[in-house]
Amino acid sequence: MEAGESIQQIDLAEYPHIISVQEFRPTERIKEPYTVEEVKGKLYQFAYRQETSNKLQIAMNAVLGVMVAVTAFILWYLGKKVIRPFDNIRELPIELSKGNLTVPIPEEKSKYFGRFLWGMDMLREKLEDDKARELSLLKERKTLILSLSHDVKTPLSAIDLYTKALKNNLYQEEEKRIEAMEGIEKNAAEIKEYVNAIVHASRNEIMSFKVQNGEVYLRSILDEIKTYYQEKLKLNRTDFTIQKTENCLVHGDKDRIVEVLQNIMENAIKYGDGNRISITVDEEENCKLILVENTGCQLKEEELPQLFDSFYRGSNSANIAGSGLGLYICKELMHQMDGEIFAKISGGSFGVTLVLKKV
Repeated sequence: MEAGESIQQIDLAEYPHIISVQEFRPTERIKEPYTVEEVKGKLYQFAYRQETSNKLQIAMNAVLGVMVAVTAFILWYLGKKVIRPFDNIRELPIELSKGNLTVPIPEEKSKYFGRFLWGMDMLREKLEDDKARELSLLKERKTLILSLSHDVKTPLSAIDLYTKALKNNLYQEEEKRIEAMEGIEKNAAEIKEYVNAIVHASRNEIMSFKVQNGEVYLRSILDEIKTYYQEKLKLNRTDFTIQKTENCLVHGDKDRIVEVLQNIMENAIKYGDGNRISITVDEEENCKLILVENTGCQLKEEELPQLFDSFYRGSNSANIAGSGLGLYICKELMHQMDGEIFAKISGGSFGVTLVLKKV
């Protein structure tokens, strides 16, 4: 400011950053930033505008733009990769709770939800398979109970006839009376077998196979079978032999292996001609093969594939009590012990082979 020039004569156009100049009054407040300067012994208040650097403003705008773009991308990504996959399966829990296990789950290539959706689909399929299996078992159990209930009528009728004959003294000879009483005893045993099977099925245990796999000595299995059947078959005048074999460890559950062999032995006694039953042991590809063979086979070759089906009874089972589940249960048990079972017909003899893995 030149000499003699008052503060009011200053041309503010020459100072673009200054907004106004006025005497400083401490009690007065203004919105704009200001500075107080002394001019010729007086305090003046210079209000001015703050200007931001163009480069700084551009940088701030650029950062803001990038933040907006990143936010938009994150929202889009979350919508595509998170929200949409969940939206695709939002009805799945409701459908599963209703028992609708056939509803498909759309595939998703997302690395985050692809495996999750795959797992959900596997769960749905598992529930569907379990439901189908449960319905199948329920149907089979009902069929079995009806079949066994019907089969009870035959021995029951025989007992009724024997009882009436004895009551009315139709058998004058002692031998005939003894024969009638033996007939009653035999048919009563059949009824007991049927009743046990019905109770077993009613308890929902007909298809329940609990196996505890481990290591078991082969000779201990064969010794148990020998102890159980040797005297019994001797009384029946049946030639019974068990091949001597080296002792070795096999994989499986001893009780279940013995159960399978007992089932096969009972079939050999029931359906064979009673002349000969033999057990032989062979080895093939690190497995032990136990063959139970009996004479007097009346089965046809074409029946072999169905022998291990549930409720299947062969052409040789006429007038012989049974449920058609024995060999089916044997197959299920052998599979749970990582083994196998198959049947063959050779030279009028019928044989069943168990395959057990050596340890």
